[in-house]
Amino acid sequence: MGKPHPFELRQRVVAHVDAGHTHRSAAARFAVSVKFVNDMVKLKRETGALSAKRQGNPGIGKLTPHADWIRSQAEAKSDITLDELVVLLAREKQITVHRSSVGRLLQRLGLTHKKRPASA
Repeated sequence: MGKPHPFELRQRVVAHVDAGHTHRSAAARFAVSVKFVNDMVKLKRETGALSAKRQGNPGIGKLTPHADWIRSQAEAKSDITLDELVVLLAREKQITVHRSSVGRLLQRLGLTHKKRPASA
């Protein structure tokens, strides 16, 4: 995912349009797309600010509301596997998820799911 345009550029583009210039001339002057100029003018008009919106996934998924329950299951049975957690979720919480989703949640919670040989 690309980075948002700098805040200063956003301000200069909107100021150029506010000074009476067209969106096309602002796009040409600042080497941005006309859509970017349109979006910035619309953003300024609707919110009064030009700050960039948060990019990416906010981290809210199916499992987030059940994080405490999953943590308790993983801590109660330290040798539980991801597949066993998936089955428990389906049986007790009626949630269908992939094992990788459970693994990512365990990582976010700071819990390990890696199994080590008994001889170690």
